[in-house]
Amino acid sequence: MIRLIFIGLWVCVVTVLSIYGTAYWAAGSTDGKGDVTFASGPEYRRLPIINVPMIIDGSVRGYVIAKLIFTADSGQLQRLGIDPTTFVTSVAFNEFYQNGRVDTGKLSKYNFKEMLDNIKKASNEKLNGEIVQDVLIDSINYIDKNDMRKMADIAAPPPPEKGEKAEKSSKATH
Repeated sequence: MIRLIFIGLWVCVVTVLSIYGTAYWAAGSTDGKGDVTFASGPEYRRLPIINVPMIIDGSVRGYVIAKLIFTADSGQLQRLGIDPTTFVTSVAFNEFYQNGRVDTGKLSKYNFKEMLDNIKKASNEKLNGEIVQDVLIDSINYIDKNDMRKMADIAAPPPPEKGEKAEKSSKATH
């Protein structure tokens, strides 16, 4: 009986000491937020897909769908403290909306170099520094409004006829 009590006390002492040792060790360790230096270099950030309506003669004629990527120095991004993606997305939308025009559904009329340089310049102005180094196009497409309606009609299942609804509801009750 005394041996059983001694083993129980031994287990309790070992448990308490291991918890104390773990807490002491964790309190003395660094949490990674100290003077850690990051390797500086370009970092690629993908922007969310941008859908820009093309309004011509007061009506929506279609949408430009763009996927963009921007590069920035990773060290500057760490020091910035905010995510620049929101600012770059806003500037890109404004650039496509104000300066991008689709001539009869052809994207060949865009001056992409000028537009991407404008996005870079305006983003850096909003971020108060040379954060954005380059803006790249991942993909870009134009979808005409009529084509969107055709695709929606094809994708949507036809509505059930009134006779089919009554037949299904009568089957469900039996």
